[in-house]
Amino acid sequence: MRKTKTLLAEFTAREGAEGEVSRLIQEYADRVRDEEGNLAFEIYTKTAFPRAFWIFEVYRDEAAFQAHLKAPYGGPFNKALAPLIEEDASVLTFLDAVD
Repeated sequence: MRKTKTLLAEFTAREGAEGEVSRLIQEYADRVRDEEGNLAFEIYTKTAFPRAFWIFEVYRDEAAFQAHLKAPYGGPFNKALAPLIEEDASVLTFLDAVD
């Protein structure tokens, strides 16, 4: 049985950039969701702090995740996002299901 690759990507939009960040991540999500190995790509903001974005991602397996990382639209997305967020890049937390 293949193990899915699951992660949480977090970042904080700079003050006033929330709308642009939301637009960028939604456009990016449409492309990621079309990837063969993507099982989930869900975007959340924190209710008490809507500039905090959390993206829950699930890929079929490690190979599907690696294919996602090599997608040609990932680099341009990250380049556009970088000046709009407080962190240097998305903070990634990899998750394992509890069986």
